[in-house]
Amino acid sequence: MRVFVAGGAGVLGRRLVKQLVARGHQVTATTTGQAKLGLLERLGAEAVVMDGLDARSVGEAVGSARPDVIVHQMTAISGKPDIKHFDRWFATTNRLRTEGTDHLLAAAQATGVSHVVAQSYAAWNGIREGGWVKTEDDPLDPTSTGQGAAAIRHLEEVVLAAGGAVLRYGAFYGPGATDDQVELIRKRQYPIVGSGDGHMSWIHLDDAAAATVLAVEQRQRGVFNIVDDEPAPAREWLPYLAACAGAKPPLRIPVWLAKPLAGRTAVAMMTEGRAFSNAKAKRELGWRPRYSSWREGFKEELA
Repeated sequence: MRVFVAGGAGVLGRRLVKQLVARGHQVTATTTGQAKLGLLERLGAEAVVMDGLDARSVGEAVGSARPDVIVHQMTAISGKPDIKHFDRWFATTNRLRTEGTDHLLAAAQATGVSHVVAQSYAAWNGIREGGWVKTEDDPLDPTSTGQGAAAIRHLEEVVLAAGGAVLRYGAFYGPGATDDQVELIRKRQYPIVGSGDGHMSWIHLDDAAAATVLAVEQRQRGVFNIVDDEPAPAREWLPYLAACAGAKPPLRIPVWLAKPLAGRTAVAMMTEGRAFSNAKAKRELGWRPRYSSWREGFKEELA
């Protein structure tokens, strides 16, 4: 199968490219500049420079590749996390999830590509009512991440309307995915806020890539939560991550202090976040995460 991976040089994209090539697929992978072309070529892909925010650039890249499937993994998340100014931190990613998605779908239509698989998000942003764990039938919280929530909603709506698959990944961990968070934890700059009851779902990069390969090969449609088996509150996973990183236990701060220091998004995540179930992905994709829990994954990655 000819697979076009938009965003192939990202932390998930490169794991996905490697797995697709290993399974015999012909992969074209994109990056935004010349610097990472060699990396993609060493993984076995045909490497292409593409600007996901430029319709002509996207159209030319997809048209040249003539793929059977397009996988949308384009984001622009890098550097120190800035949850307090979430809209500013995610500004380019939000555009990639709106404009970039539209450009990919237009290119797919123009080139006759019948299947698209796209990255979405399901870590703590389930609707903040009822139980702590949500399924694909439950709505996402429209207020969770400001403009980011609206961008995710747009991506999901247009990809589903095109008959594609939306993969809602949990919070990534693995090589290159949590380095900045771990650094903050080691500096004791990542505290538990309030009760720490807010739940999170995690997923190792290799497990996320494996689920994506299955969605591609099976030409799946619909929404799937790609998360591990153990959604957990911040008061459990954060101290454990700190211990695995050899850091002191995280500080605890009250909500009234966290709001001006860290912002409303961080407070909501730590105190009210809703995590996600992977039952549908297991049932319909036949997928099983290698790391069933963040506990074993954190320990192995930070050993």
